[in-house]
Amino acid sequence: MVEVDRADSITGCMKQNESMSKKELAQLATVRTLLTAQTTLVLATTGEDGVPRSTALFYFHDDDLRLYWFSSRTVLHSLNCAHQPQASISISPHAETWKQIKGVQMQGTVSIVPSGARRKAITTAYVERFSLGKAFALALRSASLYCFEPTWLRYVDNSRHFGYKFEIDLAREAQG
Repeated sequence: MVEVDRADSITGCMKQNESMSKKELAQLATVRTLLTAQTTLVLATTGEDGVPRSTALFYFHDDDLRLYWFSSRTVLHSLNCAHQPQASISISPHAETWKQIKGVQMQGTVSIVPSGARRKAITTAYVERFSLGKAFALALRSASLYCFEPTWLRYVDNSRHFGYKFEIDLAREAQG
């Protein structure tokens, strides 16, 4: 797995190019609202043996829809990401009826955020978001910080109507 050190801020704005319509910008705002309201993602990975695995994780997100979590490099989902960085993620609130089903599904790549100012800023935001305290913040120093960079997303919301969805090819938008 590649360690990626991006110079951009964790609170930067997704590069809005001329190819993004007002509708797509509004859709991205809807996704950001959902990401802010939720705390847990389900990460789907594939192992060297081809067997899929899904894992629930606490996450933090930035304005560019990148998702961050802490894990040991030795747990199975981290080993799977090291083997195959392409992964998918699902985030949705609890629902008890079909009309309450909504959420986002994403495809993208996973990398490790190396030590440095960016990792420190993300760690601080993560600890604050989950009210983890200083002791837990110290424990995170020994964990790896992972970043999921989405290339595609689908948002669904049955409260609007059954089967309501939109999709955005973020890889296309980035090339725009």
